[in-house]
Amino acid sequence: MTRVTHASTRWTIGQGSPLAVIAGCNVLESLEESLAMGRVLKSVCADLNLPYVFKASFDKANRSSITSFRGPGLEKGLEMLSTIKAELNVPICTDVHTADQAMAVAEVAEIIQLPAFLCRQTDLVTAMAEAAKAKGSLIHVKKAQFLAPWDCKNILSKIRETYSANQIILCERGTSFGYNNLVVDPLSISEMRKLGVPVTIDATHAVQLPGADPRSGGTSTGGRRDGVAIIAKAAVAAGADGVFLEFHTDPNSALCDAPSCLPISEARPLLTQLKALREIVSENASDA
Repeated sequence: MTRVTHASTRWTIGQGSPLAVIAGCNVLESLEESLAMGRVLKSVCADLNLPYVFKASFDKANRSSITSFRGPGLEKGLEMLSTIKAELNVPICTDVHTADQAMAVAEVAEIIQLPAFLCRQTDLVTAMAEAAKAKGSLIHVKKAQFLAPWDCKNILSKIRETYSANQIILCERGTSFGYNNLVVDPLSISEMRKLGVPVTIDATHAVQLPGADPRSGGTSTGGRRDGVAIIAKAAVAAGADGVFLEFHTDPNSALCDAPSCLPISEARPLLTQLKALREIVSENASDA
């Protein structure tokens, strides 16, 4: 299994590296909120010596309802992310939803993210590969809720047709299990790592209950916030190289996936535990 490094920022993930952290907010609500969370997360990761990337979406294109908050959009969102990047001096991760967004996003983001529901869309995948190649970006691929972990090899193959550098990270984010439910199989972590790329766990979206938020009568996604730490710890114990987490200063008022995001006050204790787990796993791997 290889280690992936972003050339200019030296952010690393994979074999021999500390636990990598991709964390921030689900969607850009305001610049002030995003900067507040980014400052806390940067400080925590610096204290723990964990490589950190700020994550936020400029658009949530797959909301349950047409009336749901989507975010500021591409132009305003990339402007906000550029400001966050400059003020906090951190790398950025954000999603790409359409092929024509890829190059603009890669201008700002060191990690461009392929959403789970879109991971088999060939035109989008190849456009992201072209943009990543041009800008030296990394690609973070969310495994679809309907996809077996070993079938991610086909996504990797599509990317490598254009971008031969091994600058790809796979992400486990749960698998559909009947209606309105997701489960995480910890064995999927090792299966995806067998493909020769680092693997992260999206513990935030893995606790979703799609279309099952009782507050909205099924027009939004529910979640089990208490499960985020459980899934994150289980995945790191299973060998995950990084964690993807979303926070909010007031989770219950978050405009997207409120039942799944964590209060920012929990970042330090959770990441401290996850770092310790990663070190134990790495020690055991080196002894084997």
